[in-house]
Amino acid sequence: MVTRAEAKYIRISPFKVRGVMKLIKGEKVGHAMALLYALNKKGAVCVEKVLKSAIANAKNRGYDENKLFISNIIANPGPALKRHRAASFGRATMIKKRTSHILVELDTKEKIIQNTKSKK
Repeated sequence: MVTRAEAKYIRISPFKVRGVMKLIKGEKVGHAMALLYALNKKGAVCVEKVLKSAIANAKNRGYDENKLFISNIIANPGPALKRHRAASFGRATMIKKRTSHILVELDTKEKIIQNTKSKK
């Protein structure tokens, strides 16, 4: 892991974010940014912001953006906002407005190749 970035309490369901994450896991950073920019989903905007933050963290540490790829990306559930909606016979039903914690980890290909050579 070269760098990581995390966004917490994002107002979107983790289930919806995970659908976007499947598309970009393991991709190079430039290709992943292009996919997220072209995707017409709310989750893509959230993931793109976290990915930009991770790229900025890597640049700040001195890594080249062209050599980075997404090694790990996770969407965990955060706390749900609980609301009520009127139902029949004077009852109320619960509505859960879910939140997400999004984590993006970046790595370089060279580091992984070196680790596999040293194990042999």
